Amino acid sequence: MAAAANDSTADEKAPGTIGVGRYEEMEQDGASSTAKSRLSGLLWHGGSAYDAWFSCASNQVAQVLLTLPYSFSQLGMLSGILFQLFYGLMGSWTAYLISILYVEYRTRKEREKADFRNHVIQWFEVLDGLLGRHWRNVGLAFNCTFLLFGSVIQLIACASNIYYINDRLDKRTWTYIFGACCATTVFIPSFHNYRIWSFLGLVMTTYTAWYLAVASLLHGQVDGVKHSGPTKMVLYFTGATNILYTFGGHAVTVGGDARDVAAAE
Repeated sequence: MAAAANDSTADEKAPGTIGVGRYEEMEQDGASSTAKSRLSGLLWHGGSAYDAWFSCASNQVAQVLLTLPYSFSQLGMLSGILFQLFYGLMGSWTAYLISILYVEYRTRKEREKADFRNHVIQWFEVLDGLLGRHWRNVGLAFNCTFLLFGSVIQLIACASNIYYINDRLDKRTWTYIFGACCATTVFIPSFHNYRIWSFLGLVMTTYTAWYLAVASLLHGQVDGVKHSGPTKMVLYFTGATNILYTFGGHAVTVGGDARDVAAAE
């Protein structure tokens, strides 16, 4: 009977012991899943006002800004400063107008009970809502053309930059390599998941800018260097175009991100 009692006592304790063990395992699994979700939310899930400004900064502090000293050498110091101020003012005014139009379109659609929680408003949608289908088609065609040629320019620029670091491969081969790497971004499900790319782009470009600044302070100028203004009209046009792309073309990015900030707030 004592043995039977001991067996029954053991049987009574066993389920409790197993239950406690399973509860502890569930707690550990819950803690690990919580940590994973926090890490995923920190690096992957975006869509907030913070992400809008972060994306804006990563787009503005780009390789085009690093070429401004060369553009100034093509334009001359006076023309470079004047073009920078002029394009900066025009870009800021354009960004302001784009932001107002985005907010106006969103306000009208929300009155119609539209839900934008899982939708990123595109520029051609704004044209459709405010001006009509004809202007939507024009804006869509312009956006597609701009993205096509802009992506090609970016690939060529990346290949040229890496060629100066490693010239074992020619620029065309480097362009193919960067094209293959950039093509993998199609697997990113949504624009809200670009947070990690904005972070990496901002860190790497900032590092490059500081590296150039520190290197210039340590090494100084080459002996016998001469500073001169533009020598050819094509160089002057190239420098002006680069500054226009820096302070003018990025106004679309600033306007779109400012729209996201207003929507998130």
